[in-house]
Amino acid sequence: MSREDSDRGVHDGRSPGVRIQQEAPVDWVDHAIWWHVYPLGFCGAPIREADHTLTHSLRRLSNWLDYGVELGVSGLLLGPIFASQTHGYDTVDAFRIDPRLGDDADFDALVASCKERGLRILLDGVFSHVGVEHPGVQRALAEGRDGSEADLFDIDWDAPGGPAPRVFEGHSSLVRFNHASDRAAGYTTDVMEHWLARGIDGWRLDAAYSVPTEFWSRVLPVVRAQYPEAWFLGEVIHGDYAEFVDASGVDSVTQYELWKAIWSSIKDANLFELAWALKRHNAFLARFTPNTFIGNHDVTRIASTLGADGAVSALAILMTIGGIPSVYYGDEQGFTGVKEERFGGDDDIRPPVPDDPSQLAGWGAEIHRTYQDLIGLRRRHTWLVTATTETLELENTRFSYRTSAADGGAFLDTEIDLDAAPQVTVRNESGQILWKQPGSVIIPAWGEAGRSGPGR
Repeated sequence: MSREDSDRGVHDGRSPGVRIQQEAPVDWVDHAIWWHVYPLGFCGAPIREADHTLTHSLRRLSNWLDYGVELGVSGLLLGPIFASQTHGYDTVDAFRIDPRLGDDADFDALVASCKERGLRILLDGVFSHVGVEHPGVQRALAEGRDGSEADLFDIDWDAPGGPAPRVFEGHSSLVRFNHASDRAAGYTTDVMEHWLARGIDGWRLDAAYSVPTEFWSRVLPVVRAQYPEAWFLGEVIHGDYAEFVDASGVDSVTQYELWKAIWSSIKDANLFELAWALKRHNAFLARFTPNTFIGNHDVTRIASTLGADGAVSALAILMTIGGIPSVYYGDEQGFTGVKEERFGGDDDIRPPVPDDPSQLAGWGAEIHRTYQDLIGLRRRHTWLVTATTETLELENTRFSYRTSAADGGAFLDTEIDLDAAPQVTVRNESGQILWKQPGSVIIPAWGEAGRSGPGR
């Protein structure tokens, strides 16, 4: 089909309602450790300025790929990179690289550089909604309910004062798709397949929780039929994770419940919360493998929440439990940043980085080395991805748990002690210490490092 038709959400004739048997689970993801990057922030692109002049800033990310390999990650989990109005989640053209980041040539170069290093790529797909300035939305409103775009978007044609788009979570700039329509299913399929053909390995499905599971169960089998090794991660915050996976057909979801338990159990010195969350985590692992994390582009930085020592303890927990972990860029350098509920409130947690790692400030070196050590431990014990935990000892400020391989063979014992400064120790089956949390890590406040924080 033509690019113009694809942009308008025209389907190529496959029926999105046909259920196709899913292929066997992909093996490569069992070894995945993602480096989660928000490209617009990482590359220093203007977020709210009107000028979207073509700037090849995506090349900055290529300068950091060797850094990612040395950190120990196996792939990039990229935030939105498609043409959008402001922050990337208000897409205006899902078939075009955002000009603030670059063009097709820049994207192809990034893919090629990743493949040279054995790094996988996951793109952020916003299929819940688009930006209000999306040309299709404007055509739909102009043409009316019988127009070419009428079925693609969720529009109240009988609203007082005239047709009005229904919006995402009250945001007037974000127009929802009509997920009951074949047009929306076809559009989503076309976007996914377009970029999979360009070399990516899967999709993070933004706000997947806000889309009916029936929609995903129509779309994903069609895509898998063409790309059986593709991996799909749904953003789900609350609710029944396992039921969502079963009903939608995604491979994994974001384990926000565990994220909250890790940081708040350390912050509040209440390790009973973590123990309870790990018990629930075991039940999830019996049905799917969750995406685990202690930071992302939507939450306050772990070093701001817990301080440097607490952040290291949180990482030790993350790397010694089951799941597919992701590390949010900058956390491995001890970046700080607080998310605020205001206009521009995400800026501190989505900062730019220097042009290349050699320009990083030296104060993050110690925590960076700790990240390398713990990621290395994780990679040497690949069975951890599906491992479950059991409680050995538990008090408010002390918790020992055993993480055992799914086959019941290998295990690691992890001890957490919050009585003084947070302290974590990891032992193997013989009782040998594999890793012990070093002494206090000192990270300067954001202001002390300068507004460009991560740089020299």
